[in-house]
Amino acid sequence: MELPVWLLVLVLGFAGIAALDRVLVPSVRWFLRRRMERFVARLNLRLERPIQPFRLMRRQDMIVRLVHDPKVMQAVVDYAHENGVPESVAFDKARSYAREIVPAFSASVYFGFATRAARRISRLLYRVRIGRVDGRLAHIDRQATVVFVMNHRSNMDYVLVTWLVAGRSALSYAVGEWARVWPLSRLFRAMGAYFIRRSSRNTLYRRVLARYVQMVTAEGVTQALFPEGGLSLDGRVGAPRMGLLNYIVTDFDPAGRDVIFVPVGIAYDRVLEDRLLVEAAQSGVRKFRASPLSIAAFIARMLWRVVRRRFPGFGSAAVAFGAPVSLRGYLDSTDEPSTEALGARLMAEVVLTLPILSVPLVAAALAEGPVLRSELAARVEGLASQLRRAGAVMKLPPQGVPAALAEGLRTLEARGIVVDGPFGLHPPADKADLLRFYAGAVLQRLEAEEGLLQRGGHKITKHSL
Repeated sequence: MELPVWLLVLVLGFAGIAALDRVLVPSVRWFLRRRMERFVARLNLRLERPIQPFRLMRRQDMIVRLVHDPKVMQAVVDYAHENGVPESVAFDKARSYAREIVPAFSASVYFGFATRAARRISRLLYRVRIGRVDGRLAHIDRQATVVFVMNHRSNMDYVLVTWLVAGRSALSYAVGEWARVWPLSRLFRAMGAYFIRRSSRNTLYRRVLARYVQMVTAEGVTQALFPEGGLSLDGRVGAPRMGLLNYIVTDFDPAGRDVIFVPVGIAYDRVLEDRLLVEAAQSGVRKFRASPLSIAAFIARMLWRVVRRRFPGFGSAAVAFGAPVSLRGYLDSTDEPSTEALGARLMAEVVLTLPILSVPLVAAALAEGPVLRSELAARVEGLASQLRRAGAVMKLPPQGVPAALAEGLRTLEARGIVVDGPFGLHPPADKADLLRFYAGAVLQRLEAEEGLLQRGGHKITKHSL
């Protein structure tokens, strides 16, 4: 019996593939899995909050668990009946949503690459300062689920907080559609981030997302939330959106694992996207019009300055951690608990936690109106004294307010945000909104002290916190 050479090659090729699939590939997977388990075991010895076994599940297993959850299956039935489609079609849609949402966490990518890159990028762009760290954070129950609740100033927030919290645990972020662009999507999935459609009103999608959030919360996964749902357009801490927070609260079992919310305040001397954010606020449309070409040009200019050692950096960036809020304790201490009231309280705590930096401090002083250069020092000193009496987190240069004034004013003048005129220092007409953008957080902090902060229809004062 004779066989053509091409057929013999084809048969041998298929035999080789079968051998690889049955023998070599499982062995390699087992070897890599064992190495990963040993790596995670060593990692958990130094982390305050070890990586939960749930996060180490294979992504496909996690998707199967999510789509076969009883509440998701009921949502599939409801969706099929409401839309007049077969349940198999609704189930396939739910499975596609689960694949879109569920991450593929890799401890080696997170701790081996992401946190190191985050540290280098943060230090390259900013002088990173740690603000107040509430002492009660050290006594949080190790079995509780920790949720960091943060204001959203810049896309640098993800980078900065990932690095600063790396010694405590691995964070799970909710990221919007912007991060679904390849190759960013692969990187964010490997870091444990899950994608959400912020504007989606699809009932089935929302039920699948809710169950995923409730599942990771019940399993003790440390999370990071930006309740504002987007970057601040005016420099202030915005009103919270109730979506993700409501998912956590509605599924909470007081007899089970507690949920601890940790307010986090983030501040910058310069926000990378400041001009885009101010333009969006002026137009009333939350749409950032920076083209990929302009972004690439900006990065290229910064890298060229770094290479020539003429990059001064963007000033300081500071992060402060406030007093933890127990969800169990909140429910026990409140006669009529609601997600809206809890969200208002958490965001008010974030406002009180915000660090005060040089540029925002000087911007707030100049926002009061034109002032002679010789009189600006007195105005800044008075504002700093008010903030100190209010208990604000002051992260100014070690030399004090005079150094903060010199640093902040130099930055504002270099960028053309402030100019000297016949009536004193003031912003040009086309830069007034940019000055108010940087002054916003400082002015909001003073308003909070005066009991004027409004959130979600509730009046929040320092006494109610």
